[in-house]
Amino acid sequence: MKCEICKKTIEEHFLKKIIGTVIKDEKGKRHYVCNKCQQRLKTKEEILKNL
Repeated sequence: MKCEICKKTIEEHFLKKIIGTVIKDEKGKRHYVCNKCQQRLKTKEEILKNL
């Protein structure tokens, strides 16, 4: 699985849980974001603006 902002591979735990977050837009579509992009962009609105 890849981050939709920086296009790098998202790390996973041993149970295939991603190290990052999943953000839903107003249409309900899921967007996967890595931990580094999540730290850089603090709010949901900033993350959605950079997609």
